[in-house]
Amino acid sequence: MKLIPLPAFTDNYIWMLHDGHQALVVDPGDAQPVLEALQRLSVRLEAILVTHHHPDHTGGVNALRQATGAKVFGPAREVMPEPLTRLAGDDQLQSLGLTFDVIDVPGHTAGHIAYFCANVDEAPLLFCGDTLFSGGCGRLFEGSPAQMLASLDALAALPDATRVCCTHEYTLSNLKFACAVDPTNKALADYTAKAQSLRARQQPTLPSTILLERQINPFLRTRQATIVQAAKAFDATASDEVSIFAALRQWKNEYQ
Repeated sequence: MKLIPLPAFTDNYIWMLHDGHQALVVDPGDAQPVLEALQRLSVRLEAILVTHHHPDHTGGVNALRQATGAKVFGPAREVMPEPLTRLAGDDQLQSLGLTFDVIDVPGHTAGHIAYFCANVDEAPLLFCGDTLFSGGCGRLFEGSPAQMLASLDALAALPDATRVCCTHEYTLSNLKFACAVDPTNKALADYTAKAQSLRARQQPTLPSTILLERQINPFLRTRQATIVQAAKAFDATASDEVSIFAALRQWKNEYQ
């Protein structure tokens, strides 16, 4: 299997997975990069997986469906380009001979879902949309801090080797904030240097891994003493785990 991030817009990635014959794509906000890749690689689009309803994730769905006949899968509880197969947590879908488990991850949007495959060429694979980013997490446009914390907990519990395929190249800005929150974290400093080198060469920082994110991502570490202390320094009223998470997310919203 080949896993390819197709750049779109300013900082989106449309993930493509293919076996040399058939392909699936995730969150195609723009059809053109996908159509060009299909032609370049001489593969047929079998499936389109959508994580949530925002236009930069759905804008190319109809054009791709019409051009390729691909099946569309998306969240059960959000407005989606019809027709599609609607999915919710604990559902499964089959594509490219692989089985993907659907995980409910509300927070960024109310009905956001993620797709997890336990074995793609000997390693797990996660398509998490805008819920988990490398070094960060999505803004809470529709869901609550409690929902997002629970969603991130679910993703953090996945196997260490899980490749994290999120849909924006936000890594450097996320790591800048993470370093402000957790300035003595050596793993974070090392990863920041690596990510800076990749971007200097115009290469993607993604996919990340769940193991790495558990080490460096402050939003997966909101119960650890250093992160709790930093969040309380931003908001002295933060006390329980949800308010600590909410304070950290608000700090990130305001961070320059």
